[in-house]
Amino acid sequence: MNAPFAPSREQIRRADLRQSDEVVRIEAFVANMGGSAFHRPAWLRAVQAGTGNIARGLIAEKHGEITGWLPLSEVHSPIFGRLLASSGFAVEGGALARDEATAINLCRAAQEYALRLSCSTVELRGGIAPLDWTIRTDSHCGFVTPLAADDEAQLLAIPRKQRAEVRKGLAGAMQVRIGRSDQDRADHYAIYATSVRNLGTPVFPRSLFDSVLDALDSDILTVLHDGVPVASVLSLYHNGAVLPYWGGGTWAARSLRANDVMYFELMRHARGRGCTHFDFGRSKTGSGAYSFKKNWGFEPEPLSYASWTAPGVARRDADPTSEALAARIAAWRKLPLPVANRLGPLIARGLG
Repeated sequence: MNAPFAPSREQIRRADLRQSDEVVRIEAFVANMGGSAFHRPAWLRAVQAGTGNIARGLIAEKHGEITGWLPLSEVHSPIFGRLLASSGFAVEGGALARDEATAINLCRAAQEYALRLSCSTVELRGGIAPLDWTIRTDSHCGFVTPLAADDEAQLLAIPRKQRAEVRKGLAGAMQVRIGRSDQDRADHYAIYATSVRNLGTPVFPRSLFDSVLDALDSDILTVLHDGVPVASVLSLYHNGAVLPYWGGGTWAARSLRANDVMYFELMRHARGRGCTHFDFGRSKTGSGAYSFKKNWGFEPEPLSYASWTAPGVARRDADPTSEALAARIAAWRKLPLPVANRLGPLIARGLG
């Protein structure tokens, strides 16, 4: 009598994102699992091209089929240390897996992988994590809502006070331009860089935005007043949702209500593209951005973030709301814009 068949054990290995067939298999798995844009190898490779942080990942396989995937960016910073982020420069990430046990095994493998790469920290922006990791559900919230059937229904879906602001902005005869041209990119970066400097945050390198625009389904919507760009947002499109990801406005944008126009026009544009949901992204719980999104009628959903720190190493702190960084943020806000734009990308590419 033949011995019973013993199923092969699940294996975890490092992904090789330089191999096109490997990338195709992972992309298919992410799509089948309903993963985010930030789980895609395309995102990791765009981050690598734009910041120099290496695209990595771990694959779980059984019988030659992918059963789990953990996207990773290897982030280096002389200020904040070395990090494996899932995913780098993203608001989502973590393990995509057929079951919880596979997700946990991928996290355990990431601990060993981090040590081999001399990274003292692993950060997951979503997904399941081992219970002995640091897990937080109170730091950030996500905001997603269905898009309405038409413009009037979309306006009526916005709470009354905010709706009035949107109507005032729409009455301001501002112009809207949507595209991916060199002019769109230059105007967006100029506005975004100004906006984050005013918040005390180093700006990401423009090469990151260019790489994302070139690799993923994305575009730029810019609002102009008398022909001058005053607000602009780079958005991603994924799984029927639009995600306004990198946006900002000039000082004039507030009085013009240009940001209100920008987001309403993006809802209109996304609906025309066939999107069904508007993903307003994450915000720090209780922050000004958190309140702004609630004012639009979006309900906050707590996000689960997890991190592991190597034994004997202090926890990484790159949180812009941290008290430890308050003095640096205040000083950054006072920098002349050309100086901030020159120094910012050197620092920001290490934030992850």
